[in-house]
Amino acid sequence: MYPVAIVGAGPGDPELLTVKAYKRIKEADIILHDNLVSDSILSINERGENVYVGRKFGDTSDQIARQKKINELLQKNYLLGKKVVRLKSGDPYVYGRAAEEARYLTEKNTPFEVIPGISAALAAANIFNIPITERNKSNAMLICTAHTADYSFEQLTGIAHMLKAGNTISIYMGLKSLHRIVPKLLDVCKDPTIPVSIASRVSREDQAILTGTLGTIQDLVANSDLQMPAVLLVGATPIQ
Repeated sequence: MYPVAIVGAGPGDPELLTVKAYKRIKEADIILHDNLVSDSILSINERGENVYVGRKFGDTSDQIARQKKINELLQKNYLLGKKVVRLKSGDPYVYGRAAEEARYLTEKNTPFEVIPGISAALAAANIFNIPITERNKSNAMLICTAHTADYSFEQLTGIAHMLKAGNTISIYMGLKSLHRIVPKLLDVCKDPTIPVSIASRVSREDQAILTGTLGTIQDLVANSDLQMPAVLLVGATPIQ
């Protein structure tokens, strides 16, 4: 029997898949895929069944029940002898909830493999020439989510002090939370000139980037038509 493959689909461009990810997708009998996986990647498989198990922004369905169903589908189709792929956008272990599926499969003694994918922040940094680490400028990058806005004061202070020290912060799923994130970073850093880039639909045909500062980015977004998904890169300036 074939191990369940938990696969990172990267940001959307099929040419950015790993060779192993491409093979698993192409050979799959069934693919359980998330919302942000591109059609061009799903079309690699011409023989199997595609099952949508994702969620979109604003989806109020019960996440625990949804994840339970996904776990059970992975196990059920594995026992049927199928080549099962759980396909996630970006990297499975970067906000991909792969841990819950890996633990479930481990408890069920079901063999599985996890195949890395290029995460959105790394894809955006390279595609838009944003040096998220650079000698004598930044020696670290912190990955966090829009839930930054809900962190405790101690956590937010630590994040902001990294930024203030010259390091880079990437914020996933933050486009709709700028009104909470930016004021809190400004309150701690007290520097409205810190650069901010927002990369939208990275690696796809309609990808876009908006660049400003902590002091200007909210107004720039308000006058733009940036689309989700988007990732924020704070503290590094694009090379132009």
